Amino acid sequence: MIHLIRNTFRYAPRQHWDELSRDLKPVYTAPTEAAARERFGEFEAKWATKYPAIGRLWRNAWAGFAPFLDWDAEIRRVICSTNAIESLNARYRRPVRARGHFPNDAAALKCLYLVTRSLDPTGQGRARWATRWKPALNAFAIAFEGRIN
Repeated sequence: MIHLIRNTFRYAPRQHWDELSRDLKPVYTAPTEAAARERFGEFEAKWATKYPAIGRLWRNAWAGFAPFLDWDAEIRRVICSTNAIESLNARYRRPVRARGHFPNDAAALKCLYLVTRSLDPTGQGRARWATRWKPALNAFAIAFEGRIN
């Protein structure tokens, strides 16, 4: 999802990014696929003449985008905010690449554990994490009943 939004801005100059994002937000925050199609029609009516590639990009990606709309709003927020996940993966890759190989799985896990601990040495981030994720965890517990403890 986030990559689709980022690719949208690739086809427009920086001066239009704010307006584009304001007009595009109702599409990916729509409650249903029908509402999203309607909002996309409005978006396309405004921007198709200036940037036809954006409309084509969204139409081509619609089959992959539509299942995203089936999720609860809180779950969508987590799915959209992949920057934290990508940042964590990048921080894991750095020490793993520097070491090259590990003698066993326990050594690799210890390395990743130490990297994880170094991300928040004071332990204050866990409180912030919990408050941000509580609504999403509730939505996941309903959507995946019995799979989340």
